[in-house]
Amino acid sequence: MMTAPALQECSLDHFGNRSSIRCPVSWTPTNRHHYPPSKRDWRKLFLMSLSVIIVSWNTKELLRRCLQSLKPEVSAIDHEVFVVDNASADGSSDMVARDHPWVQLIVNDSNRGFAAANNQALKSAHGDRVLLLNPDTEVQPEAIRYLLDFLADHPKAGIVAPKLLNSDGTVQRSCRQFPTFLGMLYELLGLSRLFPDNPRFREYKMLDWDHDYERQVDQPEGACLLLRREVIEQVGLLDEGFFMLFEEVDWCYRIKQAGWEIWFTPGAQVVHHYGQSIKQVKTRMILSSHRGLYRFWRKHYRGNRWYLDPIAYGGLMSLAYMRIAVHQLRVFLQQDPVRPTAV
Repeated sequence: MMTAPALQECSLDHFGNRSSIRCPVSWTPTNRHHYPPSKRDWRKLFLMSLSVIIVSWNTKELLRRCLQSLKPEVSAIDHEVFVVDNASADGSSDMVARDHPWVQLIVNDSNRGFAAANNQALKSAHGDRVLLLNPDTEVQPEAIRYLLDFLADHPKAGIVAPKLLNSDGTVQRSCRQFPTFLGMLYELLGLSRLFPDNPRFREYKMLDWDHDYERQVDQPEGACLLLRREVIEQVGLLDEGFFMLFEEVDWCYRIKQAGWEIWFTPGAQVVHHYGQSIKQVKTRMILSSHRGLYRFWRKHYRGNRWYLDPIAYGGLMSLAYMRIAVHQLRVFLQQDPVRPTAV
């Protein structure tokens, strides 16, 4: 993995003359080829600051790997890293305090949810750019630098997200369209899984796109999102009415409504060991997802049609309990049969 060059106090203006910032010792106006082999301009990185926020819940070993991958990628950038622990019972906070003193640790005495925990750190963050990062991710070399420069090169971009990879290195389909009535009906009824080749059922998850080129999207996966501070100041923090799931969908929707672009780029890559926190509480996740979808619909799509509230909520929660029943049946069927003990 490429390491950042050593730093020294130097000077550099827009024309390559020296100025009072920190820059690589190998760089002078006559040896620019000594920069790391990237088309991106390192000078921009030393003129910006970054706040990284990680919300963790019972993901100790994955969090350890996340921080280990993150540290070398931010070492050459003016940065701060927050870990907000939502009352983990696996020693996550002790591990961070002991092994990663460079991290600012916030320990909650209860699980406050994804949105509220992120907001805790956002209120203390000072970076010009803010990176929301899941604890079940591993940042690949040059990913953060690429994302930072992407925002610098795209002034209308409010968010940029990297390509996510599964644990086995395959592409993770990480972008979605904003939810629509039909799109979510297809998903909740399982039609997209029963008829995976039907183009209509593939639209919501953008399954006909291979994630191999840059493009604007509606809602990238919240596992790794880089935002401008001015975007957050304009649209506000995450909505804490969403406990888990759909909070980043709501954020992306508000950001797009405010006129900002949301981009995906495969130039930066992050491994995402998907769903490590969620899978611990599958039933709660299903309920939270359906409640989140109802809140999103009520907030952005309902308008003054208040009379649809009981129909929408009742329908979504009925589907939620159907999904829970199916999940529990699958768990039961996958259990090993009770075997007689030897006499």
